[in-house]
Amino acid sequence: MKYIAMILLAWTINQAGQDIYTCKNAKINIYSSAPIEDIEANAADGVSVYNSTTGDLAFSVPIRDFHFPKSLMEVHFNENYMESDKFPKATFKGKVQEHPDLSKDGTYPITATGDFQVHGVTQTRTIAGNLKVSNGVVTMTSEFMVKCADHHIEIPQIVFHHIAESIRVRVSATYTAYKK
Repeated sequence: MKYIAMILLAWTINQAGQDIYTCKNAKINIYSSAPIEDIEANAADGVSVYNSTTGDLAFSVPIRDFHFPKSLMEVHFNENYMESDKFPKATFKGKVQEHPDLSKDGTYPITATGDFQVHGVTQTRTIAGNLKVSNGVVTMTSEFMVKCADHHIEIPQIVFHHIAESIRVRVSATYTAYKK
């Protein structure tokens, strides 16, 4: 399934003669700090495709890939909040505004603007991050906030003090050159 998603992502931004980079194991961390309890989860199976010539960037992570320290948190996350059977993934499809020279080592601040979809709700977002090149290895990182209400993720009043209204998201993706 992950292979099919990668092919579809590559197909959506592929153009002949361009520099395509893929990532099959992007790491995503989500964190909620609330008065009664902090909640954290990690996923390590995000897929992404980056076209360094055009700046096109596509990203997808299966919601069920997020794992929590407590199994009950994971059940509530999938069934009550994210409804992962109905909305199985979070995606971003957009364009990196800057065009760093990937032939030179360095860390470059970047911004990507595009459609960010979570829980079936799409919003146009501009997300800041960094693109790092080290010995030919390309890594993108970002940290941003997502408001639950913006994506119609309802938090029942009874657990309002357990879950924050905004969730911090950290993403780290290491890319390799795509070979046809």
